[in-house]
Amino acid sequence: MTDLNNLPDNQKLTVAIAGAGGYIGRWLIKEYKHKFNFVALSRQKVDQNPYPEVEWRQVELYSITSTVEALKGVDVAIYLVHSMNASTRLNQGSFEDTDLLLADNFSRAAQFNEVKQIIYLGGLLPDEPEEKLSRHLKSRLEVEKTLGSRKAKLTALRASIIVGPGGSSFDMIKNLVRRLPVLMCPKWTESLTQPISLKDTLTIIDSCIGNPNVYSKAIEIGNPEVMSYRNMLERTAKSMGKKRLVFSVPVFSLGLSKLWVGIFGDSPPQLVSPLVESLRHTLTVSPELAFKEKEIDYQSFEKACEVALTETDYPKMPTFLKTEVVKNTVRSIQRMPNTNRHSALWVANRYNIWLPNFFRFLINGKVAPNGDLGFYLLWGQKPMLLLTMIPDRSDHERQLFYISGGWLVKRFDYGWLEFREVLDSRYIISAIHEFVPRLPWFVYVNTQAKLHLWVMNRFKKYLEKKG
Repeated sequence: MTDLNNLPDNQKLTVAIAGAGGYIGRWLIKEYKHKFNFVALSRQKVDQNPYPEVEWRQVELYSITSTVEALKGVDVAIYLVHSMNASTRLNQGSFEDTDLLLADNFSRAAQFNEVKQIIYLGGLLPDEPEEKLSRHLKSRLEVEKTLGSRKAKLTALRASIIVGPGGSSFDMIKNLVRRLPVLMCPKWTESLTQPISLKDTLTIIDSCIGNPNVYSKAIEIGNPEVMSYRNMLERTAKSMGKKRLVFSVPVFSLGLSKLWVGIFGDSPPQLVSPLVESLRHTLTVSPELAFKEKEIDYQSFEKACEVALTETDYPKMPTFLKTEVVKNTVRSIQRMPNTNRHSALWVANRYNIWLPNFFRFLINGKVAPNGDLGFYLLWGQKPMLLLTMIPDRSDHERQLFYISGGWLVKRFDYGWLEFREVLDSRYIISAIHEFVPRLPWFVYVNTQAKLHLWVMNRFKKYLEKKG
């Protein structure tokens, strides 16, 4: 592995980008592809690569094995993953628990490959207790803590709205201005923040790559000028040459705000909902955590708007091969409190005992000579579900079982169940990945899927009592 402190002048760092196809990832590759050996990570396999100097690797971030493979030979890993889009037909799990699991996978894979540094672009945090943070900001902080929980040195960059061409947050503001001649704004638009230009964000990321001065640090970034979201709307309207009447009213509830921004901002619910919840906070840069590593002539908000509105030379993207998708796949992720800091091994063993006991009027649990765990109806000879424990990929912090059989299962070559400790063992994550049910989809969604959530909720209450 490269010694980042003694790098020869002619040697480039190998830098992986998780989220390479997103807004920041695309621009980072375009601007710095000649300075670093970029490894761009994508869920899909690349067909045609527009940048020969950039290596694209296919990865499934839900899989530790796949993520380990993707980070081979990497010196620095940049993590730009936020609330990934659904990759299965049915997803049972909140964005917080999903992001927590993905970050834990990435942290584990980075440690396995002896990655020296992880750079995470998260969100500005208010000067408030963690329990008062919005779901979105609390999740960003959890991801930050998880990425920094192992040997790779974390540099956590916290930003507000990043203003640049193709940015979803600025596009939302632009669309509101474009579509509404009168902007009757919710009260949260009076909250203060410090947006930053895409140009300055990329400059800061570049200055942090392989820089030991920023290891194990949280750094808050933003243009020195503080402004309200309402002022941001007014100045965006001026940059667009639009005359808009902008005023605030106290009558908007949180739900109405989400609806208003979603409809008129042309933004998807998965972006609008957590963002609007966060905007009630004052999100300004703390003087103690402000970026000081390099002198920056910050681009003004007006200039950043101008670039965002007029830029035409967008980053090139590869074309991806169309891959065959297995229909009717299920992912289910649940978080359970772990008050007594039990190991994942202990929790997995308790589950295997508790489930047959909880359904003793209906289910038997049997362990086969080879260690497979089967769940049977009392009168049945064939297992409903068969789980194979994978010892070489399990430890006290994570227990892994392949879904290897059962008449409730349609596909046996893929799919797994896991229990893992997260956030210093404060919680246990239970997750089923890529499960393909044998029941007809409509029947499954309205029976087995709902039963699974109910059962896991009961197991959660059982663990709370044991805690």
